[in-house]
Amino acid sequence: MIEFKNVSKSFKNTDVLKNINLTINDGEFLVLIGPSGCGKTTSLKMINKLITPTSGTILINGEDIGKKNTIELRRNIGYVIQQTGLFPHMTIGQNIELVPFLNKWSAEDSRKKSKELLDLVGLDPDKYIDRFPDELSGGQQQRVGVARALAVNPDIILMDEPFSALDPITRNTLQEEVFKLQQELKKTIVFVTHDMDEAIKLGDKICIMKDGDIVQYDSPENILRNPEKGFVEKFIGSDRLWNKPEFIKAEDIMIKNPITSSSNRTVLQAIRIMQSNKVDSLLIVDNYNKLSGIVTSKDVREHMDSPNLKIGSFMPKDLVYVYNDDSISTVLKSINEHNVGFIPVVDKFGLLKGLVTKSSLITLFEEKLF
Repeated sequence: MIEFKNVSKSFKNTDVLKNINLTINDGEFLVLIGPSGCGKTTSLKMINKLITPTSGTILINGEDIGKKNTIELRRNIGYVIQQTGLFPHMTIGQNIELVPFLNKWSAEDSRKKSKELLDLVGLDPDKYIDRFPDELSGGQQQRVGVARALAVNPDIILMDEPFSALDPITRNTLQEEVFKLQQELKKTIVFVTHDMDEAIKLGDKICIMKDGDIVQYDSPENILRNPEKGFVEKFIGSDRLWNKPEFIKAEDIMIKNPITSSSNRTVLQAIRIMQSNKVDSLLIVDNYNKLSGIVTSKDVREHMDSPNLKIGSFMPKDLVYVYNDDSISTVLKSINEHNVGFIPVVDKFGLLKGLVTKSSLITLFEEKLF
């Protein structure tokens, strides 16, 4: 666990960080993001003591890193930067094996580890281990940089805008590789970026910073769904949620006040309610607003000869519904599988929360996507 406790940093009378408090759990992928000068890189570099706080304390597993030997600290922290930081006069293998060498590993163990790591990051060891950095593309060099950061199996990996200088295709590929590595190795990763799409794609948590302060710290989904008003809302973009359909829930797209009725209403009353509200169906609820049935205009027309008949006596009770936290894909799948034009939305207790219709979906998609 990494903890920032009341951490501040000033350079020449300029406050770069202002009393930061932050906790990063073991195995968590945290993304620090914000505009230039917000303090994100300064925060990252404090974790391995490349920058020291003006005030406050940084703890790793409860130990104040200010009191810890710097070399010992850094040997348990991998570090990947934008320019890769590979030594041009060393081969790829020698670059990866540098830290194991400093830790007095045997040459045999170091070479075995470098081959394993090259394979892990998608580079053929037999092909690349004896090459020099300038013989590799930018994306390949960054893969080597990631491999080197993993060389002594550190608990923590710091990544300072590692992919920002790469072309979009290579960048996307490496983002996927890092995500897969994190899923497999479960390292604690602190990743700096200025790209919100990258942050959403990679982070378990996102820390948005501005002018040395933390403005919002939460999961990607919660930030997209509930951005802090003002800076965060503007920074991430008001429609960014719609670019991540897996985060869109039924409650985001439902009609929140559908027309409801009691099962004790008569056929005649049901017709009047539908006509006055210009709908062709009624959601039937009990006194606690629990969904109990649905009656359509077709259902009531079939009982027009019994105007005083209670609709509860013939309403279909084999209900098709979705939950308010179901994804939009689940909603669409349910609508298509059951060939219905609408579907009620309930909470985990069965209480009615809203209604999704095909027509409302089409209107919503036109507004958001076109």
